[in-house]
Amino acid sequence: MKLFSPLFAKVMQWSRHRHAPYYLSGLSFAEACVLPFPPPDVMLAPMSLARPARAWWYAALTTVTSVLGGLFGYLIGLFFFELISPLLHDYGYWDKYLLAESKFREWGVWAVFIAGFSPIPYKIFTISAGVLHMSLLPFIVASLLGRGARFFLVAALMVWGGEKMEKKLHQYVDVIGWIMVLLVGVLYFVLRG
Repeated sequence: MKLFSPLFAKVMQWSRHRHAPYYLSGLSFAEACVLPFPPPDVMLAPMSLARPARAWWYAALTTVTSVLGGLFGYLIGLFFFELISPLLHDYGYWDKYLLAESKFREWGVWAVFIAGFSPIPYKIFTISAGVLHMSLLPFIVASLLGRGARFFLVAALMVWGGEKMEKKLHQYVDVIGWIMVLLVGVLYFVLRG
């Protein structure tokens, strides 16, 4: 059943849209400070794949707007934590917030770098940095390095794969998509039981 290949074709079409960089910027900013938003990689990867000559620009744009969003998250934590803490509970992020806080106490600025690079929700660490009054300059530097390393790596992989990767992905996207659905289903039942 070809469910994923039409979606892949649509995503690749959207990634070539003239306003795609604005959407990428908005998503990158929001993901760093607002609950819940998907990571910007979901737009950066197809945009870099669709236009490899612009991949480095897209990675830089994603990095800068994500760090600006992180600064906004920092300000939220610094000045408005009492207002957003119920949202952390409502969206199931409270335990992640407590973990982020403990990691800050243990690792300091390295926690921001790791969160910026890894799939750990960066927004939790940006807000936590503000709550814990982390020094702003180390926060910005760690964010730039962590986010930049992640987004430039995504762009590099897409440039490296290029047109061949796009064709192969289009060819096998339905198989990959159904395998992912199966894995998510198995994980759900294993973790639930």
